[in-house]
Amino acid sequence: MVKHDSPLWQYLSAEQRKLAEDGQLLIEDRKLHPNEQLSDYSYLVFPFAKLYEGFLKQLFRDILVIDESDYKSDHFRIGKALSPNLAQRLGRRSAWFRIQERFGQALADSLWDTWKEGRNLVFHYFPHNYRALSFDQAVALTDSLLHTMETAVLETKPTLAPHT
Repeated sequence: MVKHDSPLWQYLSAEQRKLAEDGQLLIEDRKLHPNEQLSDYSYLVFPFAKLYEGFLKQLFRDILVIDESDYKSDHFRIGKALSPNLAQRLGRRSAWFRIQERFGQALADSLWDTWKEGRNLVFHYFPHNYRALSFDQAVALTDSLLHTMETAVLETKPTLAPHT
């Protein structure tokens, strides 16, 4: 799914690359067992959503949207920092605002929309709106997560040396 010669692959840390490979293995394994009908394929998205969270923290640090202490903090929350609804209240601490300011609203919105669709709405349980994913929907979400990461790397041009 992520080409090993791509700028995205070169940018990902070893742990992030492993998550991408694990996610790909899950999808390929599922294709080998098409007759098993599951009620929800959200589990296929999990490695990519986790990868996306790590990717965003790393990207934000590398393009100086957050500092090293936020990057290492157990308290820094991507969803809060990236939410356009909180941009005005957070001011300069808003990742959405800083990305929008430096790289444009389209990228800021894309990063947020992908976060919301590919992570929050997949892994939170809402009794009034149970959201089960079909296999095709799960694969489409993984593709969306990867596409957004590829776009972010190309548009922000962070250091492309592999991170450890």
